[in-house]
Amino acid sequence: MLTLKNIAALKEAIGQTFKADEVFEVTQDLVNKFADATKDYQWIHTDPERAKKESPFGGPIAHGFFSLSLLPRFMESAYAVESAKMGVNYGVNKVRFPAPVPVGSKLSCAVVIKNIEDHSMGGVKITSEAVITREGSEKPVCIAEMLSLLFE
Repeated sequence: MLTLKNIAALKEAIGQTFKADEVFEVTQDLVNKFADATKDYQWIHTDPERAKKESPFGGPIAHGFFSLSLLPRFMESAYAVESAKMGVNYGVNKVRFPAPVPVGSKLSCAVVIKNIEDHSMGGVKITSEAVITREGSEKPVCIAEMLSLLFE
């Protein structure tokens, strides 16, 4: 993880790639809990036996939005701004799920700060590109342009 002193230092880092410190393992229990939270019980996620027999993925896979939901966690483990008092998710401009996330996958993430601009609430709006990859896959599993607000 890269620690930056303040927003001015973060602005100097525009274009740099920050890699999240953690590797996240996707378990069936976590997929089931995500299904409980979202009420999305599609069998390709929650029925391992049926998914092994009938799905083209050879077993259960995580929801695409499960991967997306990991981005704030990954971003927090990629970089920190010491002077920040608060940060919030502001939105997502574009999201793609180019490859599935089989249960048991180990995920990692790289984040590139694309733009930082002043925000009317007094902080800054950060536009970042985040790419989640999984061990053993050539294709990323999630690519998203994230928007965050950060306040000093």
